[in-house]
Amino acid sequence: MTTELPPTQPLRVHTSSSTATLPPQPDRDWLPRPGAYAAAADRIITELTYRTGPLVTLRRRADVVEVALTVAPDPEDCVLSLALGGDALGGELLTFTSTAIEPVAGGTRLRVPGSLGTGDTTLEHVPATLLLRVVERTDADLLVVGTARVPYGPLHRTTGFALSRTRPARHLGLLVAAEFTCAP
Repeated sequence: MTTELPPTQPLRVHTSSSTATLPPQPDRDWLPRPGAYAAAADRIITELTYRTGPLVTLRRRADVVEVALTVAPDPEDCVLSLALGGDALGGELLTFTSTAIEPVAGGTRLRVPGSLGTGDTTLEHVPATLLLRVVERTDADLLVVGTARVPYGPLHRTTGFALSRTRPARHLGLLVAAEFTCAP
């Protein structure tokens, strides 16, 4: 007994002469989803370090007055703002505001260029770059730790920010460790 298979016909292929080009999606694995992020007071640590050469002349924790991270669809529009105050600054306010957030080393680090100044908006700010290491990243959280180092002379001349006369410094170091979570 032989079984014959029915003859097969080739399938019709429909082709279209027009093609749609989608805009490229930016590789955003290095940041959480776009939105407004905040860090709770018990989830952020900031420390100021006064340095003369390799020597640390003073190290103090600074109180965080305000901190916010805005993640936008375009990395050039992402903003990190940080305002410090308290006894470590002698009652003065020190602010850092970023101009962008850039990935470094495949997104394991973030380069955050911005400016450092006082609470007085009429005074000019000094350029500063905060280099952050990404410790943990999820869709709604970002845990980072990093530092910035600014020459004290230009900071003092430009913003009027003054350190203690008994503690000399050529550089001011800023250490930031923060866990940002998406604000509901």
